Amino acid sequence: MEEEVRMLLQDAFGESSDGEGGDEAQERKSQDLNKLSIFGEIQNWERIDQIKGLWLCRDFLSPDQQSSLLSAIQKEGWLSEFSGNQAMRFGNLPQWAIELSNSIKEAVFVSHYLSESRNLPTRDKGKEAYPLPPELLWREPLFDQLIANTYQPGEGICAHVDLMRFDDGIAILSLESSCVMHFSLVEDELSDYREEKAGKNSSSAKIPVLLTEGSLVLMWGEARYFWKHEINRKPGFQKWMGQEIDQRKRTSITLRKLC
Repeated sequence: MEEEVRMLLQDAFGESSDGEGGDEAQERKSQDLNKLSIFGEIQNWERIDQIKGLWLCRDFLSPDQQSSLLSAIQKEGWLSEFSGNQAMRFGNLPQWAIELSNSIKEAVFVSHYLSESRNLPTRDKGKEAYPLPPELLWREPLFDQLIANTYQPGEGICAHVDLMRFDDGIAILSLESSCVMHFSLVEDELSDYREEKAGKNSSSAKIPVLLTEGSLVLMWGEARYFWKHEINRKPGFQKWMGQEIDQRKRTSITLRKLC
């Protein structure tokens, strides 16, 4: 799989040559990356170190891109006052969802390329070094199921692990309002895992992650199967660094793939 990734990267960007002049070659590489990126800039990925397989891109969509996406969702007739606060699609996704999926693949693809271009071998780092491992990134389609939800201030989601009918690799896009998502280890059959990874005294600890407007979360591996995620938006629960978060209506888009 690593060799397949290298070949695809070479097809997109060409071979890197030690013989090319440093500054000129680096400038050309930067220009190529900007041409590839749909957004015109490279996304900054943040790995949540406490949880393997949990990655965050805080500025995945700009304000203009968020507005365009929300307009596309409204044109579907979803999430209106009369249609309810949740919509689901399976298989035949709307064009905006396909473009969103392609944009996620592109952003992760570029992060793979940047690691390669900096001479950081994937074999040494392992797949945990990437927002999505190659075996998930190159599946077709990347996602074939979506859920769109709206939450009014005070409304959130209870702690859960996504159903096993869905494959590994889940993307969650947040729009319109910032919030804190908490992650906690699952119970019961994973008690041994809790003790090994979190320690007996901290097995019930929750890991907070701030989701800003336009941010994207990717969950795979341990983050997808061993950790529950929840958003408690009741008064007094939405704080970050001691400051109360101004809660507004929040829209989320979840992309998954059926097994």
